[in-house]
Amino acid sequence: MAASTSRRAVLVAAAGAGVAVALPATGAYGADGGDVPAGTPPVLLTEQASKRILVLDPRRRVWDPAVDPSAVRWQFSPLGDPRYDDLLPRESWRYPCEAKVRLHRKRTYVLTTASFGFAAVVEYPTGRRYWGTAIGPGDDLFNPHTAELLPDGNVAVACSAGARVRLYAASQGPRAERYAEAELKGAHGLHWDGVREVLWALGDDELVSYAVGGTAALPTLARRSAVGLPVGTPGKPPGGHDLFPVAGRPGRLWVTTSAAVFQYETASGAFVGDFAGHGAISRKAVKTVGNDPRTGQVLTTVPESGLGETWWTTTVSVHLPESVYEYVDGGIYKARWWLPR
Repeated sequence: MAASTSRRAVLVAAAGAGVAVALPATGAYGADGGDVPAGTPPVLLTEQASKRILVLDPRRRVWDPAVDPSAVRWQFSPLGDPRYDDLLPRESWRYPCEAKVRLHRKRTYVLTTASFGFAAVVEYPTGRRYWGTAIGPGDDLFNPHTAELLPDGNVAVACSAGARVRLYAASQGPRAERYAEAELKGAHGLHWDGVREVLWALGDDELVSYAVGGTAALPTLARRSAVGLPVGTPGKPPGGHDLFPVAGRPGRLWVTTSAAVFQYETASGAFVGDFAGHGAISRKAVKTVGNDPRTGQVLTTVPESGLGETWWTTTVSVHLPESVYEYVDGGIYKARWWLPR
């Protein structure tokens, strides 16, 4: 009991200090986690109730860090971390809404944004700042909703309320402020396509590709193509939300709208709705979707009622086969497999 209390104290203290913490990856299997397929990757999520980015043990079907801190393999919060003080995290880090893991020059990074202005690329596991900015800190007039790391080290940020995509010259340093900008209504999703060498961006009504030009220090964005999203409810915008590559299927992108989940074929320009597991995966208000090519499992999150915010959930749905993860007393927004790419 004393050992358990000590580990909990370490976790809570670290969260309060706002530092990134890596905890042991080992731990006993939960009694309810015996059905987890071998090789299942950890789960990366935005946990808004505690304002943290978390990497969680996939072998436990129930995550309750207050009881078992070892369920948390890594966490990040900029609150109290002097490396992020200039980003005003007390104002900007209100609702962390994105977490992606990316590889760049043999290092692993977590990309994260928060709705009241925070956007950063965080080195894993140190928590060291690669780059960061605050876009209108303290309000949601811009609402940075996601980010993407480009091969040259620059960083794109989609601002949903601000209706724009920005490409920051992040390669120039951790506080680089210069950016190129393009308008996109309801900008929600971003993905760099290394084959076609375009930046895909998902808005309320369309999926757009941008050509990136200029130099790393002076980047430019130019719209190359656009395709309208499938309409779910006549007279209402499709409401594009999540955009993510289909792992193991080059040339396919996951696309979620207010009404359904699709895969988009970049070669044909077609939205596909008959992918494996679509009957359970495709439903209204899916906030995030992604697959693990090794085990075949798919993760999704959908809001549930009765929580602190209407977009929160305490569960992460797993498909192929069907299962679920639960985060006790949580406020999850997005969840992704920990698959550095």
